[in-house]
Amino acid sequence: MTNAALAAQFAQALDALRAQGERPSVAIAYSGGLDSSALLHLAAQYAAASDLPLFAFHVHHGISPNADAWLAHCEARCATLGVNFAARRVTLEKTRSGVEAAARKLRYAALGDMCREHGVRLMLTAHHLDDQAETVLLQLLRGSGTAGLSGMDAANAAPELLGNPDLVMARPLLPVSRQQLEAYVAAFGVAYVEDESNTHPRYARNALRHQVMPALASAFPGYQERFARSAAHAQSAQRLLTELAGQDLAGCLVDDCIDVARLRAMSLDRAYNMLRHWFAQRSLRMPSTAWLGEMVTQLVEARHDAQLLVTHPDCHIRRHRDRLYITPKLAGLAGQRDPDDEGVIVKEGERFTWNGEASMAFPAYGGVLHFDQAGQGFDGAWLRAQPLLIDFRKGGERLKPAANRPTRPLKYHYQACDVPAWERERLPIVSSGKDLLFAAGIGMDCHHFGTASAPFVSLRWEARVF
Repeated sequence: MTNAALAAQFAQALDALRAQGERPSVAIAYSGGLDSSALLHLAAQYAAASDLPLFAFHVHHGISPNADAWLAHCEARCATLGVNFAARRVTLEKTRSGVEAAARKLRYAALGDMCREHGVRLMLTAHHLDDQAETVLLQLLRGSGTAGLSGMDAANAAPELLGNPDLVMARPLLPVSRQQLEAYVAAFGVAYVEDESNTHPRYARNALRHQVMPALASAFPGYQERFARSAAHAQSAQRLLTELAGQDLAGCLVDDCIDVARLRAMSLDRAYNMLRHWFAQRSLRMPSTAWLGEMVTQLVEARHDAQLLVTHPDCHIRRHRDRLYITPKLAGLAGQRDPDDEGVIVKEGERFTWNGEASMAFPAYGGVLHFDQAGQGFDGAWLRAQPLLIDFRKGGERLKPAANRPTRPLKYHYQACDVPAWERERLPIVSSGKDLLFAAGIGMDCHHFGTASAPFVSLRWEARVF
């Protein structure tokens, strides 16, 4: 590909991206290296010809002793080309995921933040054909499925990574090889910096780039294009899997939980595909195949009346009456028992008075207590005069829900209302200090209902994540 053809291809790709939405300005992620320097030069030419506001955003990690010099170089290059420049300094902390992953997370968050500050909704990165091949091979070595082998998209939104739901991240150089970019910067005399970490073999991507890829190029010339085709096939397969998973999930969901009988009727491959989609919709970390298999074995193959729990890093997966539920981990709420712990976090209830508020938040109990006007309930003046107490049940509490119904233990009411056992542990009760007035998940005790004319006050509990 000639340099003129490369520039024409870039312009065509950017025209198509801008036509997809209202994007009056564009930004590039600019590190100062060869790839992003080529991108800056191409984008600056395009912006000048199209009268398009162009920004270049640089992230200063502070890892290299040359980081300050790189920032100064990037700022100077942008000044020469008449490109708006901004930089952000970030501080890396030690994490289990390693320096590469931590730097990537901070870098993209900073880029997304700068795009938001400057009103940019389209950001270009300099990923190219060789990067795509490295990504596919790296994911293959990690044992990834079709989602991993799909490689990088030409354009996508990544709100979790960028922290900006309005931002589209595009890779217009994805069909271009590194060799073509090297020829481009040489032909135009584009200055760039060399990151010394790019040659360090301790990083997996560098090991592939300097040791494995040259051997592939020697034995299989043009392998990058074939890897890109494989990634495109994987993307197509993944889209079909996602479509099927969505259909299966819609057929299995009952009141936001999964019907175990319908799940059991599926093949394991189809069940795994649907469950992964379920987790993805809830923004939960994707489990390994081994963990998923263990979960299905425990929760699906157990007897009909079994009450089981499988712990996920982000939540609990529970089974109750042939339904699968995703529930938050319970540790940390006042007086709650975490199923993973042997003990109980003991705490006295929280005393409060009601002064006519429509609702009151109780973060220690995981929700909000609402005071609604109703045709039946407590007299407002009487309720204001009570020294109220919110707490978790201690055992032995009894409640009478209506005049024509007997007083029963809360355990009986929970069973009658089909409240799962784990939910009972995090549903608070409200009392006047001595008499039970309300139990979340059941209702109010009618012993203290008002007898004058309506409106009365009805209590209602809304569980929330604070």
